[in-house]
Amino acid sequence: MRLVAIFNRDGGTFKTTDLDAYCDHARKVFSEAGHQIECRLVSGKDIVQEMERTADDAGLDGLIAGGGDGTISAAAGIAWKHGIALGVVPAGTMNLFARSLKLPLDIWQAVDTLAQGHVQNVDIASANGHPFVHQFSAGLHARMVRYRDRMQYASRLGKIRANIRAAVSVVLNPPAFDVEFTVAGETQHRKVCAISASNNEFGPNPLLVADDITRGRLGFYVADALSPSGVARLAIDIMRGRLKENAAVTAMAVERAELHFPKRRHDVRCVIDGELLPMKRDVELKIHAGELKVIVAKDFANV
Repeated sequence: MRLVAIFNRDGGTFKTTDLDAYCDHARKVFSEAGHQIECRLVSGKDIVQEMERTADDAGLDGLIAGGGDGTISAAAGIAWKHGIALGVVPAGTMNLFARSLKLPLDIWQAVDTLAQGHVQNVDIASANGHPFVHQFSAGLHARMVRYRDRMQYASRLGKIRANIRAAVSVVLNPPAFDVEFTVAGETQHRKVCAISASNNEFGPNPLLVADDITRGRLGFYVADALSPSGVARLAIDIMRGRLKENAAVTAMAVERAELHFPKRRHDVRCVIDGELLPMKRDVELKIHAGELKVIVAKDFANV
């Protein structure tokens, strides 16, 4: 395969890595596996533009992207649009898509695995056409990310601490809003504190990761409006891997869902793969079964 590896030099693990040595290692293992590869080190603010420019090369078979969940999500959308394979090097804090792909979370082991791997088709989802590989969410998660982004942190540990502080703030001040959602031809109107859709259903783990991203379904979750104590119980159930067992949560697997937020609110935001983004009052969520090509381990198997 003809590949280009683009690594976010500002992303998490890469900040403390000898990137020249890392690129030398990547070139070596991919070349030994019979691939042609070029490595590029790019700053975070330029990486999406560089990946888009690279994907326009008609002779390219695959894009290896290294960075956090935001970088990987952007890379997946670009690979999907261009019909090329995506290789994931997890260099962020959570590395959620890499976990679903069952890749090593060590960046050195990840390139070794990708070099010996094969291409497999998996699912990708979209919100109003915006692709995502992990999750779209509104409500609790969006408020937490908004709080976190107001804080100062300069390291992976600092980001984890900021997430914890933001989560506590959300528990003490949970949102509540009206939403109409239509699934399987049925429309419901609910007052909720959170609504989300995942690229396939979450498994029973506290990180809310899909165990199998080839089933062709969105995981769709609605949490009723809750008091601070109710949100605390929900958080505890999530940490215990029991999201679906919480009495306030409605969970289902669907191919598409339509959301309508009837009350106009100022500066409404959602979170797509960890990035806080503006949200329209009407949102169409869809699964695109088997449309994303990814490089996985040679012994990759879904659970």
